[in-house]
Amino acid sequence: MHPHIEKLANLAAKPQRVIIGLMSGTSMDGLDVALCVLEGAGKNTHINVQHFVTCAYPAQYQQRVRQVFAKRDIDLQELTLLNPWIGRLHGELVNQCLQKWGLKADDVDIIASHGQTVYHCPKSQHGLEYYHNATLQIGDGCHIAVSTGITTVSDFRQKHIAAGGEGAPLAAYGDYLYFYNPNENRILLNIGGIANITMLAKSAVMADTLCADLGPGNTMIDAYVQRYFAPKQYDEDSQIAVQGKVNETLLNCLLQHPFLKCEMPKTTGPEVFNLDYLEQCQMACQTQELAHEDTLATLTEFSAYCIAKPLNSLAAQYGNLNVYVSGGGLHNPLLIKRIKDLSKTEVTVASLSQLGIDPDAKEAVLFALLANETLAGQTPSLSDSSAMPAITMGKISFAD
Repeated sequence: MHPHIEKLANLAAKPQRVIIGLMSGTSMDGLDVALCVLEGAGKNTHINVQHFVTCAYPAQYQQRVRQVFAKRDIDLQELTLLNPWIGRLHGELVNQCLQKWGLKADDVDIIASHGQTVYHCPKSQHGLEYYHNATLQIGDGCHIAVSTGITTVSDFRQKHIAAGGEGAPLAAYGDYLYFYNPNENRILLNIGGIANITMLAKSAVMADTLCADLGPGNTMIDAYVQRYFAPKQYDEDSQIAVQGKVNETLLNCLLQHPFLKCEMPKTTGPEVFNLDYLEQCQMACQTQELAHEDTLATLTEFSAYCIAKPLNSLAAQYGNLNVYVSGGGLHNPLLIKRIKDLSKTEVTVASLSQLGIDPDAKEAVLFALLANETLAGQTPSLSDSSAMPAITMGKISFAD
């Protein structure tokens, strides 16, 4: 038996595994690093998050990635060079975390790396008959493995697409294993660049789990702040938006996007909801001269509406819903307030911290869970539906 195969077999047989989950979102503000100890697999998974930190990226990270991020026309050389560069950078950040935590590479079994999404393109978006769903994450796993000396599982989304999915959202797999509760209808709402949900009905099995993107979360808000309020990267504590007034004409125009009328499950990305879309709507409804504060207030209301409306639809179907929020949008008080205001009384909105996990750590932890399933899971324990194909995900890179 090849030593690598033997190593994987031994890892699968261990009573517990130490896995570092890595997540880099569309905000590109830093790399989330979660050191997790996992026991068992499938529905018998137990997880202990021992350390979590967001490592700030160097200044050139956003500058370089934004040259290729969510754009159809790019410099192919830049994309090619970024793939290993991000992989090595992520490896260096992991090494810094290990040193800070007093750990060595031998203390960690696996790194689970999501990578950096640069383009998400389901068929519903591109509309080309001869192509299927597609997505692209960069930050090569082999470079992470070699630079850290730790076996790395990466590029999770490609298998999901190969099996018939759209490559997103993947949260449902980990959400079901970690957060399902037979005593309440739970929704895990993650407000990153795009807002997405996992619906965990108390009577549901894994195959019934609904996971879908809802529309913009922070992506348009952040992009607007970065363009007109530089060097700010986001609207901290909603300080700018609260000074403005929602423009109903612009809001109604924004809400006409066809994606918002599609039934769930569905996926989207900043390729669709961006400042180009805002400018198209402003031209269409003659609101180009709005004060920046009013525009930002309207974008915040737009995100809140895109989130609250499907929550209300699910409440009409399932009854009382407990919604647990994670992601950067949780730190936008105006956005959270408006989601609560627009939601029915059957919808209760609270921080994911009420379930005992740092909301900022959730996505990194979920990829650690997916890697654990790759190593030790039993495929039938995950799912058996077309929307949630019964697969393990990720490509394995060895350090030697």
